[in-house]
Amino acid sequence: MSEWSVGEPRKLTFDEPVTELNVRIVHGTVNVVGTDDGSARLEVSRIEGPPLVVTQRDGVLTVAYDDLPWKGFLKWLDRKGWRRSAVVSLAVPAGTHVEVGVVGAAAMVSGIDGRTQVKGVSGDTTLVGVTGPVRADTVSGNLEAQALSGDLRFNSVSGDLTLVEGAGSSVRADSVSGSMIIDLDPAGTPTDISLTNVSGEIAIRLPHPADAEVEANTASGAVSNAFEDLRVGGQWGAKRITGRLGTGRGRLKATTVSGSIALLRRPAAEDGPWGSGPDGGAPADAPADGTTDKKVL
Repeated sequence: MSEWSVGEPRKLTFDEPVTELNVRIVHGTVNVVGTDDGSARLEVSRIEGPPLVVTQRDGVLTVAYDDLPWKGFLKWLDRKGWRRSAVVSLAVPAGTHVEVGVVGAAAMVSGIDGRTQVKGVSGDTTLVGVTGPVRADTVSGNLEAQALSGDLRFNSVSGDLTLVEGAGSSVRADSVSGSMIIDLDPAGTPTDISLTNVSGEIAIRLPHPADAEVEANTASGAVSNAFEDLRVGGQWGAKRITGRLGTGRGRLKATTVSGSIALLRRPAAEDGPWGSGPDGGAPADAPADGTTDKKVL
């Protein structure tokens, strides 16, 4: 095993193969990018407080504080230890299994083909172009993701989830009060979506044509539906959106107690991402045939 104590800005290159990366920091920033190189590189550009301990053993590269374990990470509340900060950047082989834990820090992971797991007490996480499966657990941190093509699992107390151009076949998300905004472009593959919330809003934009069995429920929130093939019903404040889109190969289930639910439709041909138009909706050249109109109750 090789070990380094990093208490000041420093760069390290690791010639031994890296198959797993584990990063845990408090305050600051961590950036992880997947590359085609066989080696891994680390740069600590700023650090305050206790040193980071860097270890490499049997293909596992760890960059962390020695008093901040991965097990029980979300319950770590040593406020005296919060007087620390680090800015950490890593380049690792794209197939690396990545685990990132942040407390009050921002995290960004891009270009990873292996499995990615994120834990956050607070602090936002951004994922871009991650093709492997993703698991994210946060207390109050938000997750923003673009162009994911693997399965996504998200659990949070109050953190928001925003997924743009999601190409994965499965999305599972649970939250108490965080909002969920899901924009899917699964390239013709059936999707399996299950979203559960208590008071946060849920908005889902499906491709056109869509192919899924749909069941969306809210106990007291408003509903919005852009699909003529779906039915909106309910009584005593509770509302449901149900029905089949296409052949129903996929599945969409969304449940919230007091939050609103909106089912939106992606135009058949679209050049830009969601929100690229002048009003934050569909692009300016999107078809004007009513495909993005929605019914609100």
